[in-house]
Amino acid sequence: MTVETHTMEGSLHKAMVAWQERHFRDYRYLVERWSRFYVNEPFRLVSKLAPLKEETIEVGEKKGRARFRQAREMDEETLARCRSIIRAQASTELGSIQQHRESLHKAADERLQFDVLRVMAEEYRHGYQMMYLLASDDWGANVAQETIDEILSMETGSHVLDAFNVYFDSFVDNIVFAAVIDRVGKYQLSMQRVFAYAPMAQSMMPMLVEEAFHLTTGVEPLKRWVRDAALDRGNISIESIQRHLNKWIPRGLEMFGDERGGETNVRLGLKDLTNAEAIERYHHECQEEVVDVLNIEIVRAKKGARVPREQALETARRILETGETVDDVGPGELLLLPPKNFFRRRGVHAFEMCDFDGRAFGSLDDYLSTLRRSLPEAYVSGKDVSTYIENLRKHHGGVRIQEGRLPFYG
Repeated sequence: MTVETHTMEGSLHKAMVAWQERHFRDYRYLVERWSRFYVNEPFRLVSKLAPLKEETIEVGEKKGRARFRQAREMDEETLARCRSIIRAQASTELGSIQQHRESLHKAADERLQFDVLRVMAEEYRHGYQMMYLLASDDWGANVAQETIDEILSMETGSHVLDAFNVYFDSFVDNIVFAAVIDRVGKYQLSMQRVFAYAPMAQSMMPMLVEEAFHLTTGVEPLKRWVRDAALDRGNISIESIQRHLNKWIPRGLEMFGDERGGETNVRLGLKDLTNAEAIERYHHECQEEVVDVLNIEIVRAKKGARVPREQALETARRILETGETVDDVGPGELLLLPPKNFFRRRGVHAFEMCDFDGRAFGSLDDYLSTLRRSLPEAYVSGKDVSTYIENLRKHHGGVRIQEGRLPFYG
């Protein structure tokens, strides 16, 4: 894949560097020691544009027409939606850096800490990529500058999407976030490969290549942690990992937008899946590529590494379906995927009170008691959960909670 590289003009490039010096001070440490851990090309802060898969628009009402090469070629609706998606994408990239930095120092493993630093650097480049798209085209009077200034001023708590306003309490957050929230990023980038605005479509493949490392940074440590926990080693329990999955997967589901939306993005040729289609596929992938993978590791740790993966997965599924204990592995030692209506605050399942089987609680107090036992203790005592509970009480008291309209929502 031949990739073009570009940099922004002086003042905007300097603004990104100034943001890094405020919010990502370990960046220089990463760049200087890159070759200590990685043999691939050293990190560079540039925009990368790959060749288009198709020269024409691939989906929607303009399918078959030439892709838009410049912002001024788009109609008003497409322009506004495109600009909004780029803004949201940039916010998520820089927002994740601000989250990761809070608990990066809590890593017990130097290599793993360095891998998370690399994830942060690549998210920084992705944010730079989105800024480049705004800065290198004419989006209207002062639109690019104002949007860039807005994004660079955001802190945790003011980002576009909820998942990037949640604080990290432990290094388990860093890893589970990479495994499940970066997986949403993979889906968003994959859906946007069809993007009708050519420079955005050209940005997706280089970002996807880097996103693959982020998923590995999440899943591989989780595999080691559950193996150790199954053998009564290490300091991270399976229960802790479950609680963090419960914290992050609902936020990941909401990043796709309301299940009833997304048609506009498909109609305009900006994505190739509606929100409901993407949510269904993402939730299924979290089962197969995260929960099932980890349960296989738990069973094999207990029964022996020579047990074929397919057999280990079959054993795990039988344990969870029947509640039986098989070869000293009980259902309480395996992980579960939170259902799509668990701990939601947006979309069709907003403020439903359900258990892990998706069944509704009859009592608000019973639900809250179960919820507190299902989430990380430090998280339960924080602002995000207290705000959720406050809005939950209002919702069940008949008060309509204003969700707002987020840019990824269709």
